[in-house]
Amino acid sequence: MSNRYLVNFNLSELEMVETEFLIIGSGIAGLWAAHKAGRHWRDIILITKRGIEDTTTVHAQGGIAAAVGPDDDPFCHYRDTLEAGAGLCDPVAVEILVTEGRERIEELARLGVNFDKVDSQWHLTSEGGHSRKRVLHAGGDATGQEIQRVLTKVVGSHPHIQVLEDHFLVDILVDRDVCWGALVHHAGKLKVIKAPVTVLATGGGGQVYLSTTTPEIATGDGIAAAYRAGVEVMDMEFVQFHPTVLALKGAPPFNISEAVRGEGAWLVNSKGERFMSAYHPLGELAPRDVVARSIYQEMQKTGSDKVFLTLRHLEEEWVHRRFPTISRRLKFYGLDLARDLIPVAPAVHYFMGGVKTGYWGETSLKGLYACGEVACTGVHGANRLASNSLLEGLVFSSRAVEHAWQNRALLEQAFIRAEKKAKGEGLLPSPSVDWEGLRGELRALMQAHVSLCRCREGLELALGELEKYSQKLLYHSPAVEAMEFKNMLQVAWLIAEGALIRTESRGAHWRSDYPQTEERWQRHLIFKRQVQ
Repeated sequence: MSNRYLVNFNLSELEMVETEFLIIGSGIAGLWAAHKAGRHWRDIILITKRGIEDTTTVHAQGGIAAAVGPDDDPFCHYRDTLEAGAGLCDPVAVEILVTEGRERIEELARLGVNFDKVDSQWHLTSEGGHSRKRVLHAGGDATGQEIQRVLTKVVGSHPHIQVLEDHFLVDILVDRDVCWGALVHHAGKLKVIKAPVTVLATGGGGQVYLSTTTPEIATGDGIAAAYRAGVEVMDMEFVQFHPTVLALKGAPPFNISEAVRGEGAWLVNSKGERFMSAYHPLGELAPRDVVARSIYQEMQKTGSDKVFLTLRHLEEEWVHRRFPTISRRLKFYGLDLARDLIPVAPAVHYFMGGVKTGYWGETSLKGLYACGEVACTGVHGANRLASNSLLEGLVFSSRAVEHAWQNRALLEQAFIRAEKKAKGEGLLPSPSVDWEGLRGELRALMQAHVSLCRCREGLELALGELEKYSQKLLYHSPAVEAMEFKNMLQVAWLIAEGALIRTESRGAHWRSDYPQTEERWQRHLIFKRQVQ
């Protein structure tokens, strides 16, 4: 579906910048990679699409999971992660996550992240799919915001790290399976940043859906750019729907953290009846895919477009103290978290799939690493265990930096040998195109036909419409909104194509025409574009 490059360009006409280590993205994975790289390299550039704090990490409420409690251990965390992943987790990747996680948490704390405590001990809570209380949190329900605050300060004050805001990734530059940098857009112009090491930490692509908890920046830019460059992309059909997102007319989707149910909230239907025990023995604390499907089925039964969270049975003052961010947000819309029924419905939240990596964050291109939501490390399988994402960003960005440092001589030699040549040409002059309008149409299409419940008819219809949109890929337009739309279109196609191919239901992928999980499908779908 894609051309090799988003825009026409000629390197000889562009500004060139060179650095030792390039990071693309400023969420937890990108900032942590920069922090770690700062211990070794002396010339590091981190670019971010908008401001350094315009990230998905900022919106992470619930917390970060790690086996740090006295009654917990890495094997227990390992077992829970595999169970949630529905047979598609890579056991080695999961073992790395759970065994290296505690050290990363302790490093965060030493840097100044103020995890909530009770009697001088970290306060741990439960979330769906966890058999132990192992989720650390900060500011009650502002964990991502606290982590972003600390890492932004650490990276921003580092003498060897240069942060370039409002720099949009256009494309990855490659020569003979070697990544030698990136083509970026800033202030209306294109420029090139050359580097022997490039780390993709651009996040996911939740904005391809109409109803999503992700911010506007999450347009799948890193996944699309990697695919265009011939990098392997895996498990794109597995898109996680958060079960409990505010479903209030006139209010944007807002994630009501998994931790709310972890602390005892109930789900009730439009008749005021609890229903989760009819779907799973863990009730409200079942894995996310189970809860999301159960809510969907309950809405179908009752003819409603929502269910409700209730915390009325919990102590009022404690509820507001434990979840201050959610409480304030709901109050803005006239709702009391502790006393009102909170209307919720599933919405897109997280991509399990992405750029395929090895155990060190390495991709199929020399010099290119990926970490965070843009990456598919094998940790999450078909369904992410709640609060494993922030930990994954820390663990695998650390490993990517370590791998790059241990292999720096080889990467530098490959970079030197690469013929730093590239030329984007052949795209037609862009006519007047309403890119924002197309974006809305694309999101509505994906919401209608490639959403929580899927079937062959809807997927084929969606792919047919996406093919019509692909004509827009033939046009040259260096405007960010045009490039974002093209990236979203590419990501949407990867999701829909994967969902059509996988003729079973597994984890977050639910086919109404293939409701069973099939042993023959206990394998991954990998897409790779052939690059001339």
